[in-house]
Amino acid sequence: MGRQVTVALYVAAMAAVIVAVDLSFFRHRFWERLMVNIGIVLVFAAFYLRFLRRP
Repeated sequence: MGRQVTVALYVAAMAAVIVAVDLSFFRHRFWERLMVNIGIVLVFAAFYLRFLRRP
C-alpha cells in the first residue's frame, strides 16, 4: 500500500507543477504550453525511472 501512495503523490505533484506553470507563464499560448507540458512529463518520467522504480 505504501508504494501506491508514493506513486499517487508523485502524480499529484506532477499535476500541480503543470498547472502552476500553465497558469503562471503560458495562459494564452497553446503551442508553447503544450511543449512545456510534454517536457515536464518527460522530466518526471525520467526521474521516476531513474530513482523511484524498484531495482
